[in-house]
Amino acid sequence: MAANLTKSKKVGSLGSKITDIVIYVVLGLIAISTVLPFLYIIAGSFATEKELTEKAFFIVPTVWSLNAYKYAIKSVNILRGLLNSCILTALGTTLCMLFTLTFAYPLSRRDFKGRNWIMNLVIVTMLFGGGMIPSYIVYCAYGLYDTYWALILPGLISPFNMIIIKKFFQELPTELEESAYIDGCSDLRIFLKIILPLSKPVIASISLFYGVGFWNDYFNSMIYLKSPEKFPVQIQLRSIILLTSQVSDALMDYYDLYGAPPDKAVKMACTVIATVPILVVYPFVQKYFTKGVMVGALKG
Repeated sequence: MAANLTKSKKVGSLGSKITDIVIYVVLGLIAISTVLPFLYIIAGSFATEKELTEKAFFIVPTVWSLNAYKYAIKSVNILRGLLNSCILTALGTTLCMLFTLTFAYPLSRRDFKGRNWIMNLVIVTMLFGGGMIPSYIVYCAYGLYDTYWALILPGLISPFNMIIIKKFFQELPTELEESAYIDGCSDLRIFLKIILPLSKPVIASISLFYGVGFWNDYFNSMIYLKSPEKFPVQIQLRSIILLTSQVSDALMDYYDLYGAPPDKAVKMACTVIATVPILVVYPFVQKYFTKGVMVGALKG
């Protein structure tokens, strides 16, 4: 009997190890398949036209060239675009988190009267919108056209993100608030001193969502901004890509012996310029990211 149990445990242990190995191999292949295209884009942004034409895929270019980045910097004020995007992302994310947190907390309180009615109104905004033309008319009427406020104010509170934060608040132990009330804390102090410090995971996760949204914003910027000095990096990169097909002979003489940058390399360089800054932020919130999203999405 004991021998059979030992044999069964060994078989089970061996099967578990094989399963783990298969899972790790599959996940590793998936990870590689997602990383390789980005590595190719980075390598292609430093490659020459000849290498991009002759090779279908490579990780390290044979000859390194900075022509694509030189062209990007010389064509438009890309550094100004990066600064504008940083300002827009920082300001928009801060204000959105401020309003979303202060809106989600009262709705998470079970003693808040009318919270179900307010939640129904929030859900309605997820299903229906005014449309592009009415929104444009309203923004112009309020003097928001050609300002960053036209990109920030309409989306101060994302209903989806607010619901995630609300669920997270609801899962916090109510005993913490009750004990704080006994100690004489006000609602505002409880929110600032107890709720927010315990909500770092969901705050970091939702801040990343808002930040990526503002950084990648292209369509709204194209519609509501007209001053070139206010264009974010996405609009500047669009201008660069459009100009790659119009490289003049005089401009070609500026570059080194590899000539003007190929259109494909410029597009890759623009992708790197637009992606790397927001990727730098991710490691700082990665430890909170999974926990914040999963916990906030649980049924409370």
